Amino acid sequence: MRTKKIKHMTGLTILNLFFLILCFLTLIPILYAVSLSLSNGSSGLSSGVSLWPKDATMKNYVAILTEEPFLLWLKNSVILSVGTMILAMGTAITAAYAFSRYRFKGRSGVLKMLLILNAFPQILSMFAIFRLFKTFHLLNSYIGLIIVYAGSMCIFSIWNMKGYFDTIPVEIEEAARIDGASSGQLLIKVVLPLARPAIIVTAVMVLIFVWNEYLFSTTFMMNADSYTLAAGLYQLQSGDYSRSWPLFSAAAILVSIPILIVFFCIQKYMVSGLTAGGVKG
Repeated sequence: MRTKKIKHMTGLTILNLFFLILCFLTLIPILYAVSLSLSNGSSGLSSGVSLWPKDATMKNYVAILTEEPFLLWLKNSVILSVGTMILAMGTAITAAYAFSRYRFKGRSGVLKMLLILNAFPQILSMFAIFRLFKTFHLLNSYIGLIIVYAGSMCIFSIWNMKGYFDTIPVEIEEAARIDGASSGQLLIKVVLPLARPAIIVTAVMVLIFVWNEYLFSTTFMMNADSYTLAAGLYQLQSGDYSRSWPLFSAAAILVSIPILIVFFCIQKYMVSGLTAGGVKG
């Protein structure tokens, strides 16, 4: 029995060491980007790879915040991300609940159609959306881009939250109805608190998508004052003669920090919010 326990502990130790080494290997590019952002040079290839610069300095971060319109890019990204999250979640929660609880004609066909629509690459609709935006004067407009983003993420949001709603026992809702709860009270006071993990994780996935999206933001937001963080990062390294990889690395680290903070705040919901949504498709 003791020998078996020792073998079990040895196996777990080796497995944990393997995962630690694997995590460190995957972190090397990120650590190098942090090192490059703190370096005093202007090139990322002029010296050997080092996880800590010889002369560490914060000048690249200061330059990003003072010499570049980083805060303007941040404001644009926050407006688009939060606006999309509110519109997409407000639409997807009610739609997902309806698909989960009600058996109406065409329900299965609509769900399949949504999956088929999601299978096509977004770039196929680029020209049609551009013509519509030009017709309705939505170019360089937050509202137009928020509508496009919300429409793109609604399909994922509906399917993920529908799966989670399917795992909530119907008996809980029936008991609330017996106690006199209306349909609105049932959704707000009973179902939504129980579905909090799925709602939070889905909302963050929508937020991350908009935060990192580049193609639509540069196509439909053509003014320099309307650039998002993704478009701003591209502008930092687009010039062959003014390119500074340490400056670009500092900007990339600053762009990642808000998402990392959000992720660490909701990490306890990640497993239940993503896996439970796939239990009943």
